Amino acid sequence: MLKRLSRTQTIALGFFIIICIGTLLLMLPIASRSGTITNLHDALFTATSATCVTGLVVVDTYQHWSLFGQIVILCLIQIGGLGFITIGMFFSIFLRRKIGLKERNLIQESLNGLQLKGVVRLVKNIVPWTFFFEGVGALILMLRFLPKMGFLDALWYGIFHSVSAFCNGGFDLMGRYEEYASLVFYYDDIVVNLVIMSLIIIGGIGFIVWDDVSRHKLHVKRYLLHTKIVLATTAVLIIGGAVLFFLFERENLLADMSTQGQVLSSLFGSVTARTAGFNTTDTGAYTQATRLLMVALMFIGGSPGSTAGGIKTTTTVVLLLIVISNLRSRPELNIFGRRLDEDEVKKASTVFLINLFLAVVSVTAICAMQPFAMDDVLFEVGSAIGTVGMTTGITRDLTLASRYIIIMLMYCGRIGSMSFALSFLERKKQAAIKLPKERITIG
Repeated sequence: MLKRLSRTQTIALGFFIIICIGTLLLMLPIASRSGTITNLHDALFTATSATCVTGLVVVDTYQHWSLFGQIVILCLIQIGGLGFITIGMFFSIFLRRKIGLKERNLIQESLNGLQLKGVVRLVKNIVPWTFFFEGVGALILMLRFLPKMGFLDALWYGIFHSVSAFCNGGFDLMGRYEEYASLVFYYDDIVVNLVIMSLIIIGGIGFIVWDDVSRHKLHVKRYLLHTKIVLATTAVLIIGGAVLFFLFERENLLADMSTQGQVLSSLFGSVTARTAGFNTTDTGAYTQATRLLMVALMFIGGSPGSTAGGIKTTTTVVLLLIVISNLRSRPELNIFGRRLDEDEVKKASTVFLINLFLAVVSVTAICAMQPFAMDDVLFEVGSAIGTVGMTTGITRDLTLASRYIIIMLMYCGRIGSMSFALSFLERKKQAAIKLPKERITIG
């Protein structure tokens, strides 16, 4: 039966199995500080959030989970961030096992690779580079946390937050200071902010971009079109998001902060909204304009083949190019001296519409079941489907039905909404005869 599964079905099933294992481990008495069994719903929500690198929580990670529970969560974040296919294939390569065509196709699907060639070399590079970035981040954070904690606590906090940031997980252990505090106590700390933001960005630009940049260094002209689009779009979203965040919150959350705090909070808010889930300011106190900005950034997310979620930066660019080309009456989509294939247009439109449909249906369903303000629900749904993890504070008040909607959205957001849809559809052969064409009126 397993041999009959398609690549998308294999990936979807794999993540489902990991979530189930994580749920069972988190239900063990040893996983909670109280030494009691955590109920199924809380354990499942946490395991899904960790595996899908989201960060939404129904219990405080530090105050509820023991060291064993925190280790389970961290492992789920690492597996979810890199992808179980990548980790499995890396160990196969390490053990010198032969990687066949089927396995290479699976790697390509898992990493959203552009071509089959070079996927094994890509896997060889991904895991070592991941541990390198996470290790450097953990060391710097440990040194920063050390004055306030003992050595072992500082080391564990450094490792946990570095992995969580790089994998865009959004889980934190700052509940030791205040429940659900995230990084608000470090809003003006340059070291913590820069390290966390750097890890989020590096993890969110994608493995394909890493490989391309490492091979061509600063020779930008040699970069793949994919790399150019990702880097340019990421820069625009970070800077643009930070400027808008500052403008929307200068009279609100940023009013009593120093200039350094305002700059760091604006940048951090822009970076984390695109799928990281940490926060250095009170998300529940955002202005309406900031909430809408955050929903837009969460919906876009990171880049393909990365630890991030959302519809992705490349999808957003393609959709914008469609609008621009239609307004200019140009039949082709051109960018950076290259022409995009029609398949990219179809995929981008499909991903956008599926995510939009899921968001609208989910917001409607939750609003129908619970008396929340629609902007709070929209924020929560956008956070779940974009695997972000930010919340205005309603996560813990969700009913079981609402929680399971959020769980499904996190799952869809991690494996990809289109992949999730394809996992239920059989691939049918195209008909040899095409139907007659007829025009309709649009707009």
